[in-house]
Amino acid sequence: MDYGFTEYFEKEVLRKRPYLKKEWCMRVIEKPLKVEPQEHNRFRFWGLISELEGRVLRVITLEDKKTIHNAFPDRRYKP
Repeated sequence: MDYGFTEYFEKEVLRKRPYLKKEWCMRVIEKPLKVEPQEHNRFRFWGLISELEGRVLRVITLEDKKTIHNAFPDRRYKP
């Protein structure tokens, strides 16, 4: 699957969270623990990332579910 990244992700998210890897975001979208729609035609995906000490990463995409807009460890994730 081809993934894209918004300008916000490239310039802001990766700058604020330099430890994040694009591959992790793609992995979460491909094998999510949970997916739900979000306002403004976006989608939330959650997935476990062992490289983040087993923490859950939340990835936000645009409506196409292939353009990644935001990502961050989600301490409040509940299945």
